[in-house]
Amino acid sequence: MFHKTLKPFPDNFLWGASTSAYQVEGAYNEDGKGLSVQDLHEPPEGITDFKVASDHYHRFREDVKLMKELGLKAYRFSIAWTRIIPDGDGEINEAGIQFYRELLNELLANQIEPIVTMFHFDLPLKLHEKGGWANRHTVDSFEKYAKVLFTNFGDQVKYWLTINEQNVMINHPNAMNPGRVPSKKELYQQCHNMFVASAKATLLCHQMCPGAKIGPAPNITAIYPEKCNPSDALAADNWESIRCWLYYDVAVYGRYTPLVWSYLEEQGCIPEIEEGDMELLASAKPDYLGLNYYATATVSAAKNDGTDRQPRNGDQQVMIGEEGVYRAATNPYLEKTKYGWLIDPIGMRVTLRRTYDRYHLPILITENGLGTHDILTEDNRIHDEYRIDYLKSHFEQAQLAITDGVELIGYCPWSFMDLVSTHQGYGKRYGFVYIDRDETDIKEMTRIKKDSFYWYQDVIKNNNI
Repeated sequence: MFHKTLKPFPDNFLWGASTSAYQVEGAYNEDGKGLSVQDLHEPPEGITDFKVASDHYHRFREDVKLMKELGLKAYRFSIAWTRIIPDGDGEINEAGIQFYRELLNELLANQIEPIVTMFHFDLPLKLHEKGGWANRHTVDSFEKYAKVLFTNFGDQVKYWLTINEQNVMINHPNAMNPGRVPSKKELYQQCHNMFVASAKATLLCHQMCPGAKIGPAPNITAIYPEKCNPSDALAADNWESIRCWLYYDVAVYGRYTPLVWSYLEEQGCIPEIEEGDMELLASAKPDYLGLNYYATATVSAAKNDGTDRQPRNGDQQVMIGEEGVYRAATNPYLEKTKYGWLIDPIGMRVTLRRTYDRYHLPILITENGLGTHDILTEDNRIHDEYRIDYLKSHFEQAQLAITDGVELIGYCPWSFMDLVSTHQGYGKRYGFVYIDRDETDIKEMTRIKKDSFYWYQDVIKNNNI
């Protein structure tokens, strides 16, 4: 659709940037923090772990100063559960409370709106050892954790996100489950329990923090059929429902997507649902939707002959197929990043339109960005015009989506600063701010503004691309 006139970004648009605790904070065992599953992460040889990361824990004031210089209206970050409750379930760690209180104070003093993710992949190790999200006790522990957050930070935080990329944890569980990858039935029990935990946190937020807003933050992407063959369209509908709509349908409507429920029955993966769960899910209404978008996926019809799953490793953006459900296909119209992720700005517009048409709730883009190598020049510059091109094309599509009628309230690119990629360590950089370290040598971790920093600074200042 072509428009004669584009609608502007709203005056109060939340131009922001994102990070997560385990990927930037470091200080993994300092000041009473307990271990999370990410602290047990064993990366491939030559790839760094999360123990030091970007040292944000010790340098947050310097980092917030850079956020202010950039002009951020919002900063989306996560709180480390194990920094607040070291074992996930017991005593509160006052040093952790103090750290986040000081970070929030610093943000608010610089007119930066905090957007806080309660859980971003870093389950407390002690809870993991007791069965993790498959154990119903973890739901109670999360509710307790939520109450601690709302009690201590409810007067400082207006925007909350419950669980980051729940669908990634279910469909790509390897990095979240050290020791053993759960069966599909176990994963969908984890999934149900996370739904219940999110619902309890949502109700608690509305009760304890009047005026605050809370919502989920899954990884959502439009799924294309490879061809106009109706069977390909059916496969795309299958995967879009299983991978995406399930995670909003339960959050918004309190019900399982019918197609997904049939899929779970077929797979023998129906979760154990306790009495009152569905009523609880239906009563917990999100105020807005977080949406992590990187690219679309293209699929073709399943053959159901034992060859639908491709013999390669996938991640949240690299489809591998599922027997009898869909086959991964190639989209010849899209470019790829160095790490095999597709680049599809128009697909973001499609995804935003499909999401808003289905749920009619305000949307906040909670992640979107380009991860690739950056080169530090001899004069300490990073000329990342490729990142500028990537974000500019996506910002243009965001404005088109707004013109289409989508209620988009903000955009938080991934990421504010370079951080440890979950899969590729420090080789894969996303930030507007370069962190001068590599996989094995942390150097001085000097913060250096990339060319994209100055470009984004201008976008925010003018509220326009």
